[in-house]
Amino acid sequence: MLDARSPYRFHFAQNASLIALSLLLLPFSTLLLFASVVARPFLSNEDAARKRIRRSASGGNSSFRPKTIIVTGVGMTKGLFLARAFYKAGHNVIGADFEPNGIPVCGRFSKAVRTFYSLPKPNEKSGAAYYIDALLHIVKKEKVDLWVSCSGVASAVEDGQAKEVLERRSDVRCIQFDVLTTQMLHEKDTFIAQTQRIGLPTPETHNVTSRAAVHRVLHESPKTKKQYIMKSVGMDDASRGDMTVLPKRTVSETYNHVSAIPISGKKPWVLQQFIKGREYCTHALIVNNEVKAFVTCPSSELLMHYQALPSNSALNRAMLRFTEEFVQRSGSNMTGHLSFDVLVEEVVSEKGAQMALLPIECNPRAHTAVVLFHGQEKAMSEAYLTALTPQTNGTSERPLTNGSPDAQPDTYAPVTPTKIRPNINGYTRSRPESSAPVTPANPARYYWLGHDLVTLLLLPLLSLLSGHITVSAYLQGCRTFLEHVLLWRDGTFELWDPLPAWWLYHGYWPGQFLAALVERRKWSRVNVSTCKIFGC
Repeated sequence: MLDARSPYRFHFAQNASLIALSLLLLPFSTLLLFASVVARPFLSNEDAARKRIRRSASGGNSSFRPKTIIVTGVGMTKGLFLARAFYKAGHNVIGADFEPNGIPVCGRFSKAVRTFYSLPKPNEKSGAAYYIDALLHIVKKEKVDLWVSCSGVASAVEDGQAKEVLERRSDVRCIQFDVLTTQMLHEKDTFIAQTQRIGLPTPETHNVTSRAAVHRVLHESPKTKKQYIMKSVGMDDASRGDMTVLPKRTVSETYNHVSAIPISGKKPWVLQQFIKGREYCTHALIVNNEVKAFVTCPSSELLMHYQALPSNSALNRAMLRFTEEFVQRSGSNMTGHLSFDVLVEEVVSEKGAQMALLPIECNPRAHTAVVLFHGQEKAMSEAYLTALTPQTNGTSERPLTNGSPDAQPDTYAPVTPTKIRPNINGYTRSRPESSAPVTPANPARYYWLGHDLVTLLLLPLLSLLSGHITVSAYLQGCRTFLEHVLLWRDGTFELWDPLPAWWLYHGYWPGQFLAALVERRKWSRVNVSTCKIFGC
């Protein structure tokens, strides 16, 4: 993987080779595109199902009334999936997104999107004013009933600002947290502090603004036997993939590593205890403080393969209970998307091996794991539309503590892996069956063809030719690639809506790589599902 220290000629070759790969595969992809268009009337029933729903509503034979829904972030897989879900459920979908470097995003070309709007991106000079004004104009022009925010990490707080303005100056309802809640959840340090305040467990976490503060904590490591990793509080693409465990083998190695970190009062970091355990991520739809949809899947630092945990598994139910407890203790009438990164730590005691859930980060936005709800589009859309139900309690969303500044944090009762209870900290609040959240039903496993083609076939082939891996290791990657192509689902491609996938690989990404060449920008990785380039 290239980084900022890599010679520019390597970055040039990286961009040029990916553009060449796109051109090389263009005939095959175009053939697949036309084949999909021809086969769609015979193999896909999405359009017929949508027409039946609309005919039933127009004939007065159904209580269903189509809503106008704007989904922002349709260039990313999560936004595109939700736009398609609302379309298949019979609603009118407006799409909107930023289009970096003026290159159209793939969601613009989706059959599910009735009208698409390109949005101005918030920036340091003008803030979010133009962005919010553009959203407000669209909402009023299109008579939008519901805004589903699926924007990325770069506009998280601005989306909170937009929510407050839109709901104050129009009749639209928003699937988005307000500013204070978004800020609290978005930043690593404030999320951990809030989780501790409301009495839920977290890994040991220190806010550090100097190298001296880092070394003070690490100096105690030999006594406590604890190890740590450092994370930037703000968004920092260059350091995101650095999972170096501290302290290192020698004191000099530790000092050399810490000295290279750009840390200051204006650029704070957190030093978080390293937990040896499996990592999972969750995705939840929260409407008026209730979890309306929920899924858990195994995670990694750059997650590009999605497999849902069984909804009735003990671990999934434990994650759900954690999410419910966090929402109930943290706010009033919270509405938005909520995702946690959670480590499951194995604790050995006299009672044997037991498990504890430890949240390490929170994302107050939609997660790509929403694709695991494929086949549940009707139930998902109904869950979102509960946000349009009038609330009579008159409360507003606001961040809360657990009521007492002196309250002591509780801890998870350790539980064995086979007997993880769906309650945490002894809470066993029952839930009526009718209010159970939507969960994936027989979910497919998801991958992205472009990502796997490069990471499982082409890069390993270069490693094989240079002698860095064995033939058997390369063949194992080939087998995995073939398994994904034959048995998994691609996250972007749909037979009834094939154009977004074609444009993603032959319009959007080649355009971004060309822009990187022209601007001489260096990057280390890309996330195909979120269309994010990690600069370095």
